[in-house]
Amino acid sequence: MIIESSLQAEATIDREVVNAGDYYLKVVKKGQTVRILDLEGNQAADTLFYNANNVSERYSATDTIREQGNVYLTAGSVLMSNECKPMLKIVADTCGRHDTVGGACATESNTVRYALEKKCMHACRDSWLLAIAENEALGLSKKDITHNINFFMNVPVTSDGKLSFADGISGAGKYVELEALMDVVVLISNCPQLNNPCNAYNPTPIEILIWN
Repeated sequence: MIIESSLQAEATIDREVVNAGDYYLKVVKKGQTVRILDLEGNQAADTLFYNANNVSERYSATDTIREQGNVYLTAGSVLMSNECKPMLKIVADTCGRHDTVGGACATESNTVRYALEKKCMHACRDSWLLAIAENEALGLSKKDITHNINFFMNVPVTSDGKLSFADGISGAGKYVELEALMDVVVLISNCPQLNNPCNAYNPTPIEILIWN
């Protein structure tokens, strides 16, 4: 569902460009709004959310899909935690659909899906692990890397129940905006994947903007 935002970029309290292959990690307070902006189009932003006051509570794809009765995310979707509490709500979306079942790329999956020599290629799980290692104070560890959302990524569920990684439906300047319903840690890997069309085989920067 396409809903445009009324927020103006000049009024942000924080904005940051994240290059492909880098991570973004920040706490967004309850009531604040965060926008993920696809600067050049056809980019995937692999994202994890945690309760900033108790990181054992985190985003749950299964609770979110069950509660909204839809496998895709868009404006109006409420992102639920593993304690079935609302964490964030998508309040604006100019892309129209986001994936939460395809998972994130890893060196292991690159090897299985593409070729043995792809194992050394950088992957989203590497970026998340680096973020955790460089921010020990948050108390996150490898076991906390679980369900994620692939904003802007097109992963259609086929009629026989399978997933396919399809060409992206996002474009330059499209964005998704979320209102925090609790204090949340936002951890994004700006996907470096080169082996499928989720990034048009050309990963590009995103920008993160926050409003009070």
